[in-house]
Amino acid sequence: MNKGNIPLWIAGAVLLYIGWIAFDMLRPVSGGGMGHTTSISAVRTAKVPVLVEFYADWCGPCKVVGPMVEELAQELKGKAVVIRINVDEDPKLARDHGVGPIPTFIAFKSGREIGRQIGGIPKAQMRQMLGL
Repeated sequence: MNKGNIPLWIAGAVLLYIGWIAFDMLRPVSGGGMGHTTSISAVRTAKVPVLVEFYADWCGPCKVVGPMVEELAQELKGKAVVIRINVDEDPKLARDHGVGPIPTFIAFKSGREIGRQIGGIPKAQMRQMLGL
């Protein structure tokens, strides 16, 4: 290797790294399981109310309400859609919906926001947000 080509190799490595980061950020992320999704297209198309929880794995209150949200998703199958969005995996979606503190719960009906709660809330309040 010629010493005169070292800057070219460095520039190539930097460009390759930037390209890898861009590719990684743009690829779709699959949902984590029941009640999880990274797309809230269900909000626009659902014939039933939709409750979206914005959370993070490191968030203490999110860890407390997470199991309740999962239970609610199972209990309301067919009556409502319950979605969990990880803000670390989809920060743009969280920003687009004005989510700051987490957990944040947003209820939608016919594609329109009908309610918003910040912080850990009981399952009964989640149901109430959905009008159920």
